[in-house]
Amino acid sequence: MKTVEWNFTTHKLQMIDQRLLPGTFEVAVFDDYRAVGQAITDMVVRGAPAIGAAAGFALGLAANQSAATTPEGLLTDLKSAADLLKKARPTAVNLAWALDRILNTLTPSPSLKRRGEAPPLPGGEGWGEGSLQSLRAAVLTEAQRIADEDVEINQRMAHHGAELIADGDTVIHHCNTGALATVDWGTALGVIRMAHKQGKNIHVLVDETRPRLQGSRLTAWELEQYGISYDIISDNAAGYFLSNGQVDKVFVGSDRTAANGDVANKIGTYMLALAAYDNGVPFYPVVPTSTIDLSLATGAEIPIEERDQAEVLSLTFQGQAAFPEGASARNPAFDITPHRLVTGIVTENGVAYPPYLENLRKVVNVKTS
Repeated sequence: MKTVEWNFTTHKLQMIDQRLLPGTFEVAVFDDYRAVGQAITDMVVRGAPAIGAAAGFALGLAANQSAATTPEGLLTDLKSAADLLKKARPTAVNLAWALDRILNTLTPSPSLKRRGEAPPLPGGEGWGEGSLQSLRAAVLTEAQRIADEDVEINQRMAHHGAELIADGDTVIHHCNTGALATVDWGTALGVIRMAHKQGKNIHVLVDETRPRLQGSRLTAWELEQYGISYDIISDNAAGYFLSNGQVDKVFVGSDRTAANGDVANKIGTYMLALAAYDNGVPFYPVVPTSTIDLSLATGAEIPIEERDQAEVLSLTFQGQAAFPEGASARNPAFDITPHRLVTGIVTENGVAYPPYLENLRKVVNVKTS
């Protein structure tokens, strides 16, 4: 199944519970948008594209849950639900992007409001009879469109990125950016998957990605499914392999990329990028254009989520706590890799190279049929 999927029979949202992998494969089912918001916070679902799709379907649940009797009332309820969902994880731009995209399809333009006309809705209905049903259907239609587009975008990125991988390459990958981080296929791991599908002999060094171990739990599990050769390494071993000439490329994802090419990604990415840069190894974030935030000039403007210290302090060693009693911890979930360390940014519209201020805008504004 897909990581995030709407069940049109039950009218509920289904998501793979990523907290339980690799030991248990379980599908969580949701019929309440608030529960989806909590699931995003708790990382039942994670990865920027998957979060965006989940939020879109959560708005569909909110539309179904609303007791509003007028279109205006339903729109008010949807905006309230969107505000709650946006707080679930602040760094991943896809969450707010998906919600705003859906709301924008429902809200009358200022000119229509002035004239008292209805916005266009699927089926051609306006604010009159049947419009509540049309609005609810429109929410789900746009959410499904976002999910379907994500799969197609991932595969386009994979083709562009696979051109950067040569037969016999060893690559380092941080966090998880595969099918589990998207609706299906994957971003950075999707590139690796595509190169493997093309017949290239690839080996992947998988950063554990502490403290939640998305690399060793999720990426390694996916690579097992695809039959791709890999070794798990501790995060702080990456510099060793890079400095000894044992790595050809680095591929990572991004939860938000600023207009100048600064990249927010899972904590530890910045150190990996520094080591790659120091050793002349190309460093490529793989980023759908929906994750590029041209409204932010630099990465300094990207909000960084700090999660519960318990995620750090849950580590055990030989069955005992690996920290003194009473210890405290800091747990930023992301860091910012400055654009000067980035070789190129792979998108569905091609690979953007410096100067990013100019070339990211070009790939974002590409018109596709």
